[in-house]
Amino acid sequence: MTWLSIIIAGILTYITRMTMITLVDRRVLGTKLKQVLGYVPAAVFPAIIFPAIFYNDYGNLIELTDPKIYGAIIAILVGYLSRNIIATIFSGLISYWIIIFLL
Repeated sequence: MTWLSIIIAGILTYITRMTMITLVDRRVLGTKLKQVLGYVPAAVFPAIIFPAIFYNDYGNLIELTDPKIYGAIIAILVGYLSRNIIATIFSGLISYWIIIFLL
């Protein structure tokens, strides 16, 4: 029953996403809508990442001395200066690991 539910959910997800890709004509979308949709990744990424940084496994706020906060600060600085998502992610991860393992 579990596998059947997973397969059905996967098929439904695939169908709903493919219909938007195949049925929507790009010429129908106006330039203003395309411009607004360009901001979606920048709005969704922090909404996914910030709870993982500021909350522990029990849903409580973490202390200011937690290494995740320092890694996030470094990632924000690198992201602001470089405007490169890959550099931002790697700098945040590497600084977090350095803080955890070396300090």
